[in-house]
Amino acid sequence: MGLTVAESVDANATVDGSVSDVERHVVERYAQAARTVEPALCCPASSYDPKLLEKLPPEIVATDYGCGDPSTHAKSGETVLDLGSGSGKACYILAQTVGPSGRVIGIDMNDTMLALARKFQKEMACRIGYENVQFIKARIQDLGLDLEQMEEWLRSHPITEMTGIAAFESECDRLRLTSPAVESQSVDVVVSNCVLNLVRPADKVRLFGEIHRVLKRGGRAVISDIVCDEEPTQAIVNDPELWSGCIAGAFREDRFLEHFEKAGFYGVEIVARQAEPWQIVDGIEFRSMTVRAYKGKEGPCLERNQAVIYKGPWKQVRDDDGHILHRGQRMAVCDKTLRILTDLKGPYATDIISVQPRDEVPLDTARPFDCHRVKLRDPQETKGQDFSETSLGEGGPCCDGDQCC
Repeated sequence: MGLTVAESVDANATVDGSVSDVERHVVERYAQAARTVEPALCCPASSYDPKLLEKLPPEIVATDYGCGDPSTHAKSGETVLDLGSGSGKACYILAQTVGPSGRVIGIDMNDTMLALARKFQKEMACRIGYENVQFIKARIQDLGLDLEQMEEWLRSHPITEMTGIAAFESECDRLRLTSPAVESQSVDVVVSNCVLNLVRPADKVRLFGEIHRVLKRGGRAVISDIVCDEEPTQAIVNDPELWSGCIAGAFREDRFLEHFEKAGFYGVEIVARQAEPWQIVDGIEFRSMTVRAYKGKEGPCLERNQAVIYKGPWKQVRDDDGHILHRGQRMAVCDKTLRILTDLKGPYATDIISVQPRDEVPLDTARPFDCHRVKLRDPQETKGQDFSETSLGEGGPCCDGDQCC
């Protein structure tokens, strides 16, 4: 894990807007951690595949700080974005997972960490047999702005008066539009390992919006971070040591998941949660948690006479769009919802049976789905009003095995 945000807590900023003590402490601590191993900096993760670690230089492994292993959620050929890539450990592991047809992008804003990660790019390409990793300097809550391009512009256009600030802001907007650090809908998987807690509260909504923006439709975010069971006290929030130690900016457990939901994700799920607290401060428990969420709710709702049946075991469930699925019942859904619920790469497919109409309704003739209609789908809607076929003893056997019912 590397530093992703220098801004820390508004309450710690001085009145004149200068850099706060907390910000300086976080920057300095992670820069130093890139040079000298600091075991207590974050909750350690020990689940990495030893075979994937074998090819990594010891310097990278020793100076990596994180609380989980979201790298296991990537697949061959995918494009993966690692937020707060630090020494590059997760990126070089992911490079082996996605293979030569995949791509890995590491995002960090700490120059020392970036230098360490980039130092081994050629060596790692030789070790694994191909080069598919790049590291970009950017803030994770502003994935459109390439900070190295911005710094290059500043060297040629130093700000010496107020008019220069407007020109600088205009150039930042231009860079986001014409040469973004990470383009919209360009990534299959976004991963992160104990980094989001370093983003100040005022930027967290934008942060989750950026994760959603860069993902392709059907893409997913798998984020490991530190969460707490109660809100941190003001004393914790005001402690620079606890900020850089991934404590003061920790998400409350339930609100961590709410951030994904509010950003437009679906299928938000806790896939790992540390049983025992990593730390307890002022009676508040802090632990590691990994959350997975999917993108793809956007688009029109079209009526194609489709239905889904929820298998159980719960009597009923409700999805992120408010659809209530009753166990064993044919529930009327739009085409978009059916695709989400039955996507084999998504979170729901193993619990859902798809019921398609006997006569397919073409997409180009489908009318808008009535979200206010009766939620059950009459079988005759699926079969057609004129359906009166009788079939006895035709087709394949109705039972498995040697005997039939």
